[in-house]
Amino acid sequence: MTIFSTAGLFIALSLLIVLILAFIVITPWLRAARSQDNPVDNQLLDINVAVFRERLAELKTDKDSGTIDDSHYQNQKLELERQLLSAQRQIAPMVIPGVKSRLIVAVWVPILAAMAYLLIGNRTPVFELWQAEDKVGQVADDLLTGKIDQPPEWAIEDGRQLITAMQTNVHRHADDPNRWMRLSELFLSLEATPSALEALSRAYRLSPDNEEIATTYAQISFFANNGQLDVNSRRVLQDVLAKNPQHEGAQMLMAMGEARGSNFEQAQGWIKRLRDSISAKPGDHTNALASLDELSANVNAQKQQASEGIEVTVKVTSSLLPLVKGDDVLFIAIRDVEGGPPYAAKRLPISIIKQGEANISLSDLDAMMPERTIASARAEKTQLAVVARISHSGNAVAETGDLSGNPIVISAEQNQVNIEINQQVP
Repeated sequence: MTIFSTAGLFIALSLLIVLILAFIVITPWLRAARSQDNPVDNQLLDINVAVFRERLAELKTDKDSGTIDDSHYQNQKLELERQLLSAQRQIAPMVIPGVKSRLIVAVWVPILAAMAYLLIGNRTPVFELWQAEDKVGQVADDLLTGKIDQPPEWAIEDGRQLITAMQTNVHRHADDPNRWMRLSELFLSLEATPSALEALSRAYRLSPDNEEIATTYAQISFFANNGQLDVNSRRVLQDVLAKNPQHEGAQMLMAMGEARGSNFEQAQGWIKRLRDSISAKPGDHTNALASLDELSANVNAQKQQASEGIEVTVKVTSSLLPLVKGDDVLFIAIRDVEGGPPYAAKRLPISIIKQGEANISLSDLDAMMPERTIASARAEKTQLAVVARISHSGNAVAETGDLSGNPIVISAEQNQVNIEINQQVP
C-alpha cells in the first residue's frame, strides 16, 4: 500500500462520513418542504373560536337578565377568555432554507471537519506511521513471518521505522504467536528485556504447547530474574517437562534454578537426569558430559558455602500483616554494624513469607562483591548484624511506609538468628 492509496482511503472515509452527516441534517428540511405542500386544515379551529364567542355572548345575556350574579359571570368569562386565547394561538411556520443556505452547509461541513482533524490534534505520529508502513511494511512482514532472516541494508537506514512497522504488524495479527516470538527477538537485540518478556508471554498464552516458545519464555524470565526461577517460569518448565520429560533445555534450566535457590539436592537430581539422557544418545558427547560434571562440582561447592552461612528466620508481627501487599518485596541482608555495603543480601518476593514467617539462608553465595564476603568479615573480626525490611516500592533504600525490624547483632560463631519485622518506617 503506497502513501497515496493510504491517503486516498482516509479521504474516501472522511467524505463518506460527511455525506452521512449531511444527509442527517438535510432530511428534516426536505420533510418540511413536503409538509408545506399539504397545509393543515384549520376549519375545526375556526368552529371552536365561534363557539367560544357565542358562549361569551350567552353569559352576557344571563347576567343582564339576572340569571347569574356578577361574581359567577366574571369567573365564567375569565375561564372562557382563557380557553379562547389558548385556541387562537398560532405556531409560526418554519422558514424553509433556500438552495444557497443548503450549499453553504454542504460545503462548510467537510471543510470544518478537515480543519478540526488537522488543527486540533497532532497528526505527526500518524503520518510517520504511514510513511514507515509504506517504506518498510513489507520488510517487517517478511521478517515476522520468517521469509527473510535479515532486513536489507536500505530498510535499516532508519531503524525506528522498521521497529514501528514490526510492532504495528504484530498488533494487526495479534493472534499469531510466531510474530510475537520474533518481535521478542527484536526487543532482545535492543536489550529491551521487559518488552521482550511481554511479547513472549503473549506468544506463550497463544500457543502454550509450543516447546520453543515455552522454553525461550522461561529462559529469558530466568536470566531477567537474576538466575532465579519464579513461580511463573517454574510452572512453564514443569508444563514442558510433563509433555516431554527428556527436554534437555528445560532440564538444564531446572538444574540451574534449583542451584540458585539453594535446593542443591534437587539440582543434582536434574543434572543426573540430564546426564543419563545425553549418555543414552548415540555419538560422542564428551564435551557436554564434561560441562555437566563441572556444573555438578559447582553445585557441590555452592552447597558447601551455603552450609557455612547463616539461617535467618523472619517473622512479621501479626499487627502488621494487614499492611503487607501482594507485590511487596522482602529485603534481608548481613552488614557491618557500623554501616557500609552488605556482605550478603537477598531480594525476595513477599510470597516467601507463609503465615507470617519465612526461613532464609544467607551465605557467601549472596555476596554483593566477590571480595566482600561473610567469611572475610569474620576473619577480620567484623561485628555483623542482620537486617530485614518489607518494601512496598521494591527499592533497596528504605521509604516511608515500609515495614522493618531492629537489626540483630550476631556473634562470629553464630549461624542461626531470628528477626522480627515489628515496625513501620515513619
